Amino acid sequence: MNKELLLALEMIEKEKNISKEVLLEAIENSLLTACKNHFGKADNIKVTINPDTCDFSVVAEKEVVETVEDPLTQICVEEAKLKNPRYIPGDIVPVAIQSKEFGRIATQNAKNVILQKIREEERKVLYNEYYSREKDIMTGIVQKNLGRNISINLGRVDAILNESEQVKGEILKPTDHIKVYILEVKDTSKGPRVSVSRTHPDLVKRLFESEVAEVKDGTVEIKAIAREAGSRTKIAVWSNDPNVDPVGACVGVNGARVNAVVNELRGEKIDIINWDENAAYLIENALSPAKVICVVADEEAKEALVIVPDYQLSLAIGKEGQNARLAARLTGYKIDIKSETQAKEQGLFEELGIQYQEDMVDYNYQDDESFQEGEELQEAEESGIQEGEADLESEDPDTQEEA
Repeated sequence: MNKELLLALEMIEKEKNISKEVLLEAIENSLLTACKNHFGKADNIKVTINPDTCDFSVVAEKEVVETVEDPLTQICVEEAKLKNPRYIPGDIVPVAIQSKEFGRIATQNAKNVILQKIREEERKVLYNEYYSREKDIMTGIVQKNLGRNISINLGRVDAILNESEQVKGEILKPTDHIKVYILEVKDTSKGPRVSVSRTHPDLVKRLFESEVAEVKDGTVEIKAIAREAGSRTKIAVWSNDPNVDPVGACVGVNGARVNAVVNELRGEKIDIINWDENAAYLIENALSPAKVICVVADEEAKEALVIVPDYQLSLAIGKEGQNARLAARLTGYKIDIKSETQAKEQGLFEELGIQYQEDMVDYNYQDDESFQEGEELQEAEESGIQEGEADLESEDPDTQEEA
């Protein structure tokens, strides 16, 4: 071993982030392996390497005997006394093994073991680096299409954006810089296999953490997220500081913060609402921007009846039912939306004990018993959105996150 090897190890340590101590240990093991292959065994052989100079010694510990039967493990008395006159039979004598004794094959074997160890350590370092980013976001560069999947470069590894994790209609071109959510990192013989997503609800959460200091430090919590990637997302936020408005903090001055997230998601609409422990108020907030007359929530059954003004029905339901569908996912409730006219025709106000007034809004009611007594009203024949009703329930529990 020499100065050139020392410089090589220091370069590897710097470029590949593999400690010199790990490499020296690999070299020691490789020399032991070479000894075992060359001599048939290596139990009595010790290898030491000076970490400062990379000078090494390979020593066979031999027993002093009168008659040598195994030259690898034994040394005769006469030869031992040449090293030290005090040696007697039974003593252990360290005998240096010169590297030339290994031969060309042994030397090549040692080299291969060293290279293999370097590859293993490099793979381990890479895996640990990216595994620590699992469930986080990273900026990647679009590389190329792999069938219907897309290769995304994340620096030292290429990740896979599967078709199922791509936003429908989003066009990604080579060299595009995008934020991706790290779904999973697997350790394989070829290095870490990283799967990423552009559709996961937590991508939105992590983007807000990067843009909103109050979210990052925990002052503002994102309590739930419901997302239809590429189209619309609803998030419910809560402040642990009464002096901090959670919605305002996420929106930012002139919408700067939320717009930064929207731009990263390429125009996806984001509704930010206040979280409320009261289910009725939470459902009302979740249906915004629509105005609500009343909400009757059954917390045990996770069902809610919502009555809205006639002119707000289409807004509450949203295009193709999206607003109500996202509200259901956000709250975890099955939501039955009825128009004011239908509620009057079916006698819901009287059934629920609500005194009806023209243009009444924001009447929230939460009572399991009354809800169950009026259960048969919800089982009435529903004739679809055109008739002024929507019955939507929470779908895909993976899209909902509660702190």
